Amino acid sequence: MTEKKTEKKLPLKPTLAYGLGNFSDYLSKYFFDFLIFTFYFTILRLNINWITILFIFWSIWNAINDPLIGILSDRTKSKWGRRKPYIVFSLPFLCLILVLLWTPPTGTELSTLIYFLVIVIAYDTFFTMYDINQLALFPEIFPDVETRKKGNLILQLFLVGALIFAFIAPSFFIPEYTNQTYQVNYVYAGIFMAIVVLIAGIVFIRFGLKERKEYSQDAHSAPKIFDALKYTMKSKSFMIYIVVNFALFYTAAMISSLTPLYGEYVLGIDRSLFISLLLASTFISQAFFLPLWSKTYEKLGSKKGAMIALGSWIVLLSPLFFISGFLWGLISFILIGMGLSGTSYFQKILLSEIVDFDELETGIRREGSFWGTKQFFIRLSTILQYASIGLVFNTVGWEIFDPLGTTTDTILGLRMLMFIFPAIVLGIAIIALIKYPITKELYEEKFKEIDDLHKKKKKNLERSLK
Repeated sequence: MTEKKTEKKLPLKPTLAYGLGNFSDYLSKYFFDFLIFTFYFTILRLNINWITILFIFWSIWNAINDPLIGILSDRTKSKWGRRKPYIVFSLPFLCLILVLLWTPPTGTELSTLIYFLVIVIAYDTFFTMYDINQLALFPEIFPDVETRKKGNLILQLFLVGALIFAFIAPSFFIPEYTNQTYQVNYVYAGIFMAIVVLIAGIVFIRFGLKERKEYSQDAHSAPKIFDALKYTMKSKSFMIYIVVNFALFYTAAMISSLTPLYGEYVLGIDRSLFISLLLASTFISQAFFLPLWSKTYEKLGSKKGAMIALGSWIVLLSPLFFISGFLWGLISFILIGMGLSGTSYFQKILLSEIVDFDELETGIRREGSFWGTKQFFIRLSTILQYASIGLVFNTVGWEIFDPLGTTTDTILGLRMLMFIFPAIVLGIAIIALIKYPITKELYEEKFKEIDDLHKKKKKNLERSLK
């Protein structure tokens, strides 16, 4: 009995340090998601069709790059482990690119377009190295239901902190997000963010980057790249999870990338700080709703909990189609945090369960393969996101940004992009989850087998080291 409790104890110091890894990861992602579209569309005035085409090229590269890095990570054999080499190598380059994103050449439109494509590809290559390997450590650091529940609660708080930081901090450097006068201020914001990401990343590497030695032995028997992709995509549970994750990232990216335009032209807000407060309020409220979703997971399990979270998100997004003014905007964005909180909470839990069941079937832990393949589909959500924006902006006459050319059609288009499009995708995810096979009862039944397998691997490792 005592042994069980010891196994389930959550070590605070490495958990907090790992949380800083999550913080640096999400800070770099959401700073990019929040402002990259606004910068190149409203500050540099690139045509929406060019932006859409370049984002599609970028997403195709990412669709190849992400699963490739994940599978290579699973197969890496080094004295530092499977994940650490990629994390340590990528961090300084990621920080450098967070600054270079906002320094396009002052020349022709062609040179700006080429720079945009090259720099976003470079960004995502190093971000992927950091992101996939950092997130793949989650099931290793939190190996059972109890530690995952507690650990995920703490990690979600770091996520909320990163999101608030990503949305609020730029407003102290950039007074108006769509005003060309403040182009250089984007660089100042990038420098500040790069420093914060670097510090948080170093603390994570020093104190929170822990790999289980018994898991690292799986690199010797990990499948080859194309076999790994084939096995991963054969998993029914994983393919259903992909639909849920697709909906999460499509909706979150749509909200974060369009809030600067929605806030200014639909709600009538002209100060960047107030627009940032809208998004920040969503993620502050997200933190308050975390205990609710933790209890939901405990009572109902991940499948039913995720379905409730997705449904609540649709309902809570609906006011964005009708409201106007800062006050109603603030109330709506606060309530949106409830749906986002639940969907974000359950996406990590769902994937950890899938990895556990896969290990039970194959004998190998392949977190990197699953995380990498997941990223492949996230990039498809990016294609759909910018295709949706391109379709609507072309329809309402906003191919090139014109701050004086806002019409009722433009406002309707922004409202549709913030509610109608996400609601359809979230609804499809709910329908997909009906067929998700890993119920609360099944996971509890199989957990002892999973735990026994981990103990067996540990014994084999100890025996081989004697």
